[in-house]
Amino acid sequence: MTSNFTRSLLAITITLATTPAIANPAFQQTIFFGDSLSDSGYYRPLLPNEIQAITGKFTTNPGWVWSEYVASYYGSNASPNGNGQTGNNYAAGGAHINEPSISILGEAPSLTSQTNTYLSAHGGKADPSALYTLWGGGNDLLDTLTTPEQIHTIIGNATTAEISLVSTLKNAGARYIVVATIPDLGLAPRARSTGTSAQSTAAANAYNTTLFTGLKSAGLQVIPIDTFHLLEELITSPATYGFSDTTNTACTLTLPLCNPTTLVDTNAPNTYAFADDIHPTTAAHHMLGQYAISILEAPRLQQVLTRSAQGIARARAYQVAWHLDGTPQQDGLHWWGSMRSDSQRNDSNDLYKSVAPAGLFGFDWNSGQIVSGSFIGYGRMHADFSNGNGTFKQKDTTLGGFSGWYTGPVWVNAQISYTLLNYDIKREVQLGPATRVHRGSPNGSNLTVALNASYEMGEGRLRYGSVAGLTWQKTKLESYTEQNASSTALGYPDQQLNSLLGRVGLQMRLEGNVVTPYLQVTYDHEFKKQQNQANAWLQTMPEAGIYSVPGLTFNRNYASIVLGARTKIGHLQSNVGLTTSTEKNARDVTLFVNGSF
Repeated sequence: MTSNFTRSLLAITITLATTPAIANPAFQQTIFFGDSLSDSGYYRPLLPNEIQAITGKFTTNPGWVWSEYVASYYGSNASPNGNGQTGNNYAAGGAHINEPSISILGEAPSLTSQTNTYLSAHGGKADPSALYTLWGGGNDLLDTLTTPEQIHTIIGNATTAEISLVSTLKNAGARYIVVATIPDLGLAPRARSTGTSAQSTAAANAYNTTLFTGLKSAGLQVIPIDTFHLLEELITSPATYGFSDTTNTACTLTLPLCNPTTLVDTNAPNTYAFADDIHPTTAAHHMLGQYAISILEAPRLQQVLTRSAQGIARARAYQVAWHLDGTPQQDGLHWWGSMRSDSQRNDSNDLYKSVAPAGLFGFDWNSGQIVSGSFIGYGRMHADFSNGNGTFKQKDTTLGGFSGWYTGPVWVNAQISYTLLNYDIKREVQLGPATRVHRGSPNGSNLTVALNASYEMGEGRLRYGSVAGLTWQKTKLESYTEQNASSTALGYPDQQLNSLLGRVGLQMRLEGNVVTPYLQVTYDHEFKKQQNQANAWLQTMPEAGIYSVPGLTFNRNYASIVLGARTKIGHLQSNVGLTTSTEKNARDVTLFVNGSF
């Protein structure tokens, strides 16, 4: 009977432990406003039908531009909007920030016009769960090359208008707005061939400084994308990023007509940095998209650190609460120890996965129905971020106290513990064939207070009853800055994650002479709201300040199962088992073995 009972419980546990999770993207949709650098085909309907499939973008067609890579990552779209098209990308080649202009294919609506068109089509409201992107100013700056005496006026007017657009979107309800810098135009073939590299670089730098200083002064928080320094890094070390030519152009025909039949070489989209004298190739756009995604996702990865520490503390608190079987041993001093392996998997491994061996050692002082004691613990976690985003190691060192009241079928115990956390983080950013590594070693802490209770009834070998518990946690992570300063390097402010977890459920055990198998099934509820936002700042752009992206979300209701067996031989007691907690987007599994004497 014991064997059948155990197999049945094991089957239930395995079934629940392997329930698939569902990934949760940061943004529900992506909307783009901009010029030719973001244009995904605004003018395509105006081109001859027979070439539309392989032309229409200001790059090495039919390759993607950066906006398409970002939209694809978040399950959205960057299809063009305009000239009869109804996608989410309003960007048009030749567009200025505020003034209308005429391109080689017709009128180019300004970023102001694009934004107004979008808001008019959506009742004047912006979606707070969407990602908005504003990238312009390049065409405004090109005007300064022919009228250098007006550079300050042009930059002032354009940046003021762009700041106004950010304010308009914010007032309409937008929460997440990417604002990209103007690239270093002095590195483009056009500036080099005309001898205006220094002037173009200075103009782009002045525009960017004016724009982001103005945004900060206006109290407008945006997500900065530093294309200025990124382009410098790509051009400075071209071979690292797969480029063999950063001075000439891949296309022999004017954009957006460039296509596979008009390239200087069939592999030019992958080996040239520039499609024409100012626009990036598909390879460069791909890296730009990868860069933007890394800036958007990195702050969310930091929340994994406090989340993982919280899961470890929850597993530790359970081991402490249940290290006694409900019946204290004889009065006096007793020792106990626990070894466990914690495994955490989140978002079907699209967020992170980890394994963490850990140990506990403690003593109890028994006096009648009262048991009091202390414990120490140590653990090491090795975790992999998803999608090649890197790894992190976590060390936890714990000191705690325990007290309980045990009488007949009822017991209640409480515990408090403080844990020092140490991290070794390696965040990886993929840029084409190159992998950048940013390291950090922040410290943190976890304070846990838990209260647990059990009531048991039944006669003979089968015993059953109820269990309940309440666990409060405060997990902190100190601020830190990543090593390897570059356009992809970030800094992170202090982080705190609070938790109040309640659990109620049923338990049963089958009393044996030597082995006693048992099962617990509980419903767990997290009472604290989750972190709404994740924060970071870009090291190459401190003037942009801290930016925010949506925080990680996890189900606040889930089920936990404990399946184990206790043995008692003389004064030696042991407890071997498995704990699994399964929720919509995460799953934690703990294998443990405890002993006391």
